[in-house]
Amino acid sequence: MNVYDTANQLAQEIRQSEEYVNFKMAREAIKLNQNLDKQIKEFNMKRYESQLESMQTGKTDPEKMKHVQELYAELIEQPDAKRYFEAETKFNILIADVNKMIGEAIKDVME
Repeated sequence: MNVYDTANQLAQEIRQSEEYVNFKMAREAIKLNQNLDKQIKEFNMKRYESQLESMQTGKTDPEKMKHVQELYAELIEQPDAKRYFEAETKFNILIADVNKMIGEAIKDVME
């Protein structure tokens, strides 16, 4: 088996994983509620902007972080949003673990 076959197999297994399926279902449920979908998109944009600014400046704006945390707290009061964020977190952990394994396998040539 060559590396491309293995990568395709991995991609297929990821799509069949519980984490992927649950995240996809949670995203689809969010899309059915236009208001909640909009709120989550706005939250994600604010979170991204805050993270980007923190990476660029090396500083975290406490006011912006507080605002992002407040938005998140409001959102997770809604069951569909809570399910979405939980599924997103589990899926991101899966992908991070896979990336870590790949990174470990090639670290000797990346240093």
